[in-house]
Amino acid sequence: MHFIKFDWAPSETLFEIGSFGIHYYSLMFIIAFSLGYFLMKKIFDKEKVPLHYLESLFIFMVFSILLGARLGDVFFYSWDYYQNHLIEILLPIRETAEGYSFTGFRGLASHGAVLGVLVGLYLYKLKFKMHSLLWLLDRVTIPVAIGASFVRFGNFFNSEIVGKFTESNFGVVFINRGETLPRHPSQLYEALGYIILFFVLRQLYKSSKKSKEGFLLGSFFLGMFTLRFILEFLKESQGGFEEVMPLFSTGQWLSIPFILLGIFLVAKKKSGA
Repeated sequence: MHFIKFDWAPSETLFEIGSFGIHYYSLMFIIAFSLGYFLMKKIFDKEKVPLHYLESLFIFMVFSILLGARLGDVFFYSWDYYQNHLIEILLPIRETAEGYSFTGFRGLASHGAVLGVLVGLYLYKLKFKMHSLLWLLDRVTIPVAIGASFVRFGNFFNSEIVGKFTESNFGVVFINRGETLPRHPSQLYEALGYIILFFVLRQLYKSSKKSKEGFLLGSFFLGMFTLRFILEFLKESQGGFEEVMPLFSTGQWLSIPFILLGIFLVAKKKSGA
């Protein structure tokens, strides 16, 4: 069945004007943050929360996601490199034989992004006294879920975080990686899963009661990281600490604590605790 295999060799850049260009990956982040702002605005309007809280929340979210994702990649996956290139951790440069060249931020890790959000929103709550931290985290899960799907679309455009070879006539051939055999489009699997999770969370939000703070957050952790754990079996290794903990991939080991926390939060709220 040849029709279920297709070749993929996209340009990473949407358009270029001189030395300036818009990359698809960057565009996906812009869409994710813009859609997130729109969704949170609707939630704030519905629950009559003053919008000046939203503008500050947006700034905290952008910085906490990007910083957390960057540091997550550095410490979870690439410390062997960055321990000798500390200047590159927070600067979009890469050392070459001729010196340093501008590369943009290439390494971002989703587990780090989630940890960044948790820390960022905790700091946000220290400054702004509106609702509880769990109240805020519950609602933030909705835009984060759909935003994560756009990030995975960006990974697909960049032909990164690829799946394993299917060993069949099904899959995607990443020609720009110099390949001729199809792989699982794991980025698309994950993006689709996050879209489904978004609709589930949105429906839970519409039907949830105020007494169930933490239930949406638990559902988010349980849904997102169970999906991530399962799909890791179809992905090529991203490195990390798999050599010292070989049973699972780094992504799976990092997902387990979030899955357990999700189970705890969902069970706690279902039991009325």
